[in-house]
Amino acid sequence: MAIKGCCSVVKYLVVLVNLLFWVVGFLIVSLAIWMLSDPTFLISMTQNETNYTIGLYIFLVVGGLMLVVAFLGCCGAFKESQWMLTSFFCCLLMVLVAELAAGAWAFQNSDKLDNVVRSAVKEAVQTQYGVIPMRTATLDAIQKHYKCCGAEGPNDWQSSAFNNAERPTPSIEISNQPTIYKVPETCCVSNITPEQCEKATRMEFLASTKKQPHLFADGCMEKLVQAVQDNIKLICYVGAAIVGIELLTLILSLLLCCAIRRNDNYKH
Repeated sequence: MAIKGCCSVVKYLVVLVNLLFWVVGFLIVSLAIWMLSDPTFLISMTQNETNYTIGLYIFLVVGGLMLVVAFLGCCGAFKESQWMLTSFFCCLLMVLVAELAAGAWAFQNSDKLDNVVRSAVKEAVQTQYGVIPMRTATLDAIQKHYKCCGAEGPNDWQSSAFNNAERPTPSIEISNQPTIYKVPETCCVSNITPEQCEKATRMEFLASTKKQPHLFADGCMEKLVQAVQDNIKLICYVGAAIVGIELLTLILSLLLCCAIRRNDNYKH
């Protein structure tokens, strides 16, 4: 005999919430696959390439686990199966504990994130642009999106590997720096002609301290740090909402399981 009354409402609430979890799990899996296949994804700039890939695979596993958890919750509630609801409760509890642990770790290390982003952007400009294709594509995407140039400004490109690519032993000493140096085309503002951009990207050393009207004047370092901080705030709000929903779902599934047990005892 199916449960009725308030317990029936709880049953369909559990089904509804788990459908939401299934959608979230599907989005996480899709996002992880997209980030793995798209080397220009902006957050990759803040990570070591190996750690970044490992993190994405963990992200993919979490999304897959959420799909399994949502399946157990939906089927358990819909079929009124105690063992499926118990499995769902245990799996969701493990996911919740892992999320809280990850949140605590991120909070403790949040003060280090700014320095990580700054050093990563500086290193990408100085030693990786034009050398590592993934970093080149990522930095180009950042400069276009945030309308910036270099780490702290266009002058950063003078001592970069981008201008020393043909030298056997690149040097950053002023005496060895080229009189004319190149700046990536993605530093050009959008309302100029290709000819103006090409001319602007060949900067003279003596004029490098002057503002170039055809190039973005701001560096990418501070803009990317601000973007990461803004995204972290959004992630915190979304994470808190998800944790709240998960806690509510744990309570509802426990109530539903008790109601099913009482119903089975009543039948016997």
